[in-house]
Amino acid sequence: MAPAALPPSPPSSPAAQHTGAALELLVHGVGGATPQEMLGDPRTVRVTGDETAAVYRRTEDAHGEKHPERYRDEPVAEAYCWSGLTSGNGSRALWLLLLPFMVVNLAHWMRPTATGRTRAVRLYGVLVRLVALSLTVLLTAAACEVALDLLAWQCAGAEACAERRSWLGFLSAQQGGWWSQPGRRLALAAVVPVALVGLLWYLSNRTWSAYESQRPLDEGDIGDGAHDPEGVHEAHGPDAPDPETDAPRPPGPSRPALGRPGFWYGRRIVARLRAAHTAAGFLTVAAAVAGAAARHDRSAEGPVPPFLGAAVEGGIVLCALIVIAVVCRRGRSERTRDTKLDAALITYLPGSALALLALAVVYASWSRPDWQSSGSLPGETAFRLLTLGQGVLVVALAVVAHSLYRRTPEPRTVLHGLGGPAVAMLACALGGVMTGGVAQRVADWLDGPGSPGMGHGTDIAGPPVLLSWQASVIPVLLLLLLVPVLVLIVRTTRTARRLGPLIEAEYAPEPPDEGRTRRIARIRATAALTDSAPWIVGVVSGATLLLGAGAIAGSWRSDEVPGRAADGSWPLVESFAEAAQSTGSWLIGFGFVLFVAGGRRAYKDASARRTIGILWDVGTFWPRAAHPFAPPCYAERAVPDLASRMSAWTATTPRGRLVISGHSQGSVLAASAVWQLPDATRRRVALLTYGSPLERLYGRWFPAYFGPEPLLGLHRSVHCWRNLWRDTDPIGGPVRIRAERDPGVDRGPLKDPLAYGRTTKLPLPEPILGHSDYQADPAFAEERADLLAELGPLVPRQAEAGPQKGSSGRSSG
Repeated sequence: MAPAALPPSPPSSPAAQHTGAALELLVHGVGGATPQEMLGDPRTVRVTGDETAAVYRRTEDAHGEKHPERYRDEPVAEAYCWSGLTSGNGSRALWLLLLPFMVVNLAHWMRPTATGRTRAVRLYGVLVRLVALSLTVLLTAAACEVALDLLAWQCAGAEACAERRSWLGFLSAQQGGWWSQPGRRLALAAVVPVALVGLLWYLSNRTWSAYESQRPLDEGDIGDGAHDPEGVHEAHGPDAPDPETDAPRPPGPSRPALGRPGFWYGRRIVARLRAAHTAAGFLTVAAAVAGAAARHDRSAEGPVPPFLGAAVEGGIVLCALIVIAVVCRRGRSERTRDTKLDAALITYLPGSALALLALAVVYASWSRPDWQSSGSLPGETAFRLLTLGQGVLVVALAVVAHSLYRRTPEPRTVLHGLGGPAVAMLACALGGVMTGGVAQRVADWLDGPGSPGMGHGTDIAGPPVLLSWQASVIPVLLLLLLVPVLVLIVRTTRTARRLGPLIEAEYAPEPPDEGRTRRIARIRATAALTDSAPWIVGVVSGATLLLGAGAIAGSWRSDEVPGRAADGSWPLVESFAEAAQSTGSWLIGFGFVLFVAGGRRAYKDASARRTIGILWDVGTFWPRAAHPFAPPCYAERAVPDLASRMSAWTATTPRGRLVISGHSQGSVLAASAVWQLPDATRRRVALLTYGSPLERLYGRWFPAYFGPEPLLGLHRSVHCWRNLWRDTDPIGGPVRIRAERDPGVDRGPLKDPLAYGRTTKLPLPEPILGHSDYQADPAFAEERADLLAELGPLVPRQAEAGPQKGSSGRSSG
């Protein structure tokens, strides 16, 4: 009897496979990296882009998506290199001279989250733009102070000073030439500030063409169609008006702020502000030239009728009011791409200001044989009013910001919503220090051994008294800063000691090593200093505001430099005032030279660039919404690049999977690009961030754009997201997604170093990586693999025997 036939064995469990190619789009962080470094291969090929920013692949992966079977375990790697947007030749260090403009532009983006406060949001933007306008006027006024007052008026009008400067001989009043009359000297010297304003206009226009003119994705690709401006989408219904234009918002679902199609293309606002600020610069020069001549004509009988000066000054005032109205009237509108330009405004406003300047030059050049220059140009009141106005604007900005914060309080927002006003105050202080420092140095140079303003053996009167008072408060501010610095040092030392036993327990049962423990603890404690930055900024800003108010009061009350104002008081006070005045003047000059030299080195030396790169890259990440002369926004090129690349790849690879992998500042670019994608594309994208400042820096300082709600929305809109961070990283941190249950986005803190001491597997000491080389951690490959697995789609391999009975034959995926 034949044995009974065994039942057929069930087919083996089908092995899963992915049906589409996987792409990992790598985005580097601060300091940049070469494609070879990012891809780990010396042979790379450019896929798309140009010399400034491009996407690269390994040569062998050039057509990887056509062969998905080769990439079952590893994705096709692409590297987006954007370092050419923020680094290059040493001449870019001159952008550091625009630092006050960049800092005040940051204040625009630092407003607290708005909840139903359209008018307050609009007022916040107006105040920041007015502060920015005052900085342009301050810079131009400082150039006028150097060229018109110190050189043309004071030095050329003083025989002793002109004799030592032979190149000023043709302007000397003693030579009696055509240019010797004060009005003509002022007209000629006006070339310097006019050239400065023209240079700023040229740089703003040129950098827009080079960096920010890349058009984002078409609106049809974005797909939402409903975008409310100024970041108040979370506060208003579908009919809420635009807080800048009062235009009604079209109905439909809203997108997060950085996802609007016009966010990275603000051509209209930049052009409007550029026209207004250029006009303001020309008007400042015109006021300095015409004002001196008009005051002479009103005070003395001469060949020029006084009504001509009044007419010119009236035209300057009228044009200045129009400039202020233009700056206040309209801010950014991000609902759609702002491709239209206010052609008449852009053409006629700077042109009208330039015409008024020409009239002022002609009026001042009119022959006045009895006019002699003595003392200094009467610009003291102008500098005082300008500085006082900046202080009033900053205080008003603080009131508005705090009211916004109280409406929607967020505990991790820096300084209880006052981050923007504090940064705006620092921008004004930087502008005052840089412009006043140049005037002080030029005055010291022209006066030889004398000290301008002191009245002992001096040839010229020197710059306005206020500038000397502002220089004198710098040593006082530095002394005050010693207190928080000492507090931080003590706190960091105590934190490092407290971390020692915890670190040894973390690496147990390895034997303790006191030196190794101390080094790890010190690095972790130092990395935590980043979280102390807000209150340091608050202390510096508050002290600057109070000391600046004291400088205005002291100069107004005494009308003399600090060294002279303290005469007759206690000997200690006299000595301190003179020391503060001289020390402050030299500190400004030395700091200015050091500043430019350090910036030039940073653009040539990668290690130096990484030291200051995070601050610079944060500043130039944001579009120019408040000041058109700020350094260019690299993100207006990088974000559309990344969004276009992801959209193109998903469109040409319908079943493919995409992981965008960003380190440090690259994670911010990656998140911003993902926000720009259509909804359907975002659902096919996984986000991998590491060493990311998304919440630690951006979420706390820019809550309206990277706060808890926007980050939660980003988490929900992408297919999946992982964030890696370390305790030793001074920049990156957790993103702290707030949801009812832990979304599992953050993974960390990762162990750093990977090994405490020498082991069989790792016989040499492992480095403490901190902010760099996250790919060296095994967690990186694990999380990337998990993201790819979550993306899917997965299908079973077909059994060789064919489908089972009753099966439809379709893959279950």
